[in-house]
Amino acid sequence: MLMALGMFVFEVGSVPYQQLKRATEWRHASQSRVGDRPAYQFVGPGADTITLTGTLLPEFTGGRVDLDEIRDMADKGQAWPLVEGTGRQYGLWVITKVDETSSAFFRDGAAAKIDFTLTLEHVDDRRTDLMGDLTISTLARLDGAYA
Repeated sequence: MLMALGMFVFEVGSVPYQQLKRATEWRHASQSRVGDRPAYQFVGPGADTITLTGTLLPEFTGGRVDLDEIRDMADKGQAWPLVEGTGRQYGLWVITKVDETSSAFFRDGAAAKIDFTLTLEHVDDRRTDLMGDLTISTLARLDGAYA
């Protein structure tokens, strides 16, 4: 397991990302001053974004179905706990964007190669009311595994 977002597991059999990029910002308000540089005041944390990129080869890895599962999670508009395979907990994250580029098609139109970019945004970890329902996702994955 590379990482889990809620009950969605990023692994070779689903969506193995090849790159994880994290950008964290902090907010500083400025006040213009005559004859001097602006004065700055720290006003708190800003955006915290993780971008996962990779290439899926549906014959060997997950494919469009797995990306659609991520889209279904995003459609709920809820936050999901993000946990690295090492056990490191990142807190609650929402899915803000999924980019998908299909290429190298089979005769039936199915893509042999899918490049993807997934963007996650960190939300207030104390807002557990935003947290997605893990039970429904778990049951859906189990139903698929035993069908």
